[in-house]
Amino acid sequence: MHIAVAGNIGSGKTSLTELLARHYGWEPHYEDVDENPYLADFYEDMPRWSFNLQVYFLKSRFSSVQQFRAAGKTVIQDRTIYEDAYIFAPNLHDMGLMSRRDYENYFSLFELMNSFVQAPDLLIYLRASIPTLVNQIQMRGRSYENNIRLDYLKRLNERYEAWIQGYTNGKLLIIDANEIDFIKNKSDLSMIIDKVDAQIHGLF
Repeated sequence: MHIAVAGNIGSGKTSLTELLARHYGWEPHYEDVDENPYLADFYEDMPRWSFNLQVYFLKSRFSSVQQFRAAGKTVIQDRTIYEDAYIFAPNLHDMGLMSRRDYENYFSLFELMNSFVQAPDLLIYLRASIPTLVNQIQMRGRSYENNIRLDYLKRLNERYEAWIQGYTNGKLLIIDANEIDFIKNKSDLSMIIDKVDAQIHGLF
């Protein structure tokens, strides 16, 4: 079984992935942030490094999905391959941070890979407002995220909402991350686990 957690930068994807993996005994697969050779450069010069960054993410996530589907284990994945293609890459193109040539090249590569990718059995979407995102980004203190602009986060949020509203690839669970703290509050985490239980019991 493949569970995936989606959401904007700072929405709490990694924390929720870790907590659910621990609770259910699932194998977690995290976004490759610390080992990403382009991320810091991207935040310093987005037009120069946007294509490189998106291709790296695409390759990493495609490889991960292929590996854990072949292994036959129940895994929970931090961020999906769809978010790169439907949110981050087109947003960079619309903002003038990725050329049309690079974007079309990238998206054709995604479409090819997507033909070999099976959708998650359950997608968990963490919905978060801009103030919530900014607060959590500041709390985790990653230096390369200091230059993230509010309008960038806002554009991403708008694309996330549009994507989720049209998502039909499989089961979907939406969690409002603005009113809860599933890291510090056990009752909030229990509420999410109850919702996940209700979804996955229908997968078997």
